[in-house]
Amino acid sequence: MQLDTNIVIHACKPDGAWLSAWTRHPQAACASVTRVEALGFTSISTEEDEAIRTFLSAILSYALDDEVVESAVRLRQQKRMKLGDAIIAATALEYGVPLVTQNVDDFKHIPGLQIINPFAGQP
Repeated sequence: MQLDTNIVIHACKPDGAWLSAWTRHPQAACASVTRVEALGFTSISTEEDEAIRTFLSAILSYALDDEVVESAVRLRQQKRMKLGDAIIAATALEYGVPLVTQNVDDFKHIPGLQIINPFAGQP
């Protein structure tokens, strides 16, 4: 299963342990662009940076290979979407894994993409 950037960020917060069913899953992985998205904020604290880097170093990172790039291109040609979201969705599609995300609306239009929202039903 592939973790969206928002899942990585939430999991690295002090109250993020409840996401462990997804983040500690033996097949947990992320798209390579997640590193850029999760760490690329000008306001990121040293503690947040360290927590995210530690987390990302412990899970598999799917490569941004030619197949993923071409899939992302097709997705962006079909519907306007952010580049990072297109790469994340294309990665999940190309590797044949579900995408774990809180941002269902960013991905629900993509045929064949299985989406898991761990926040569904949360208060």
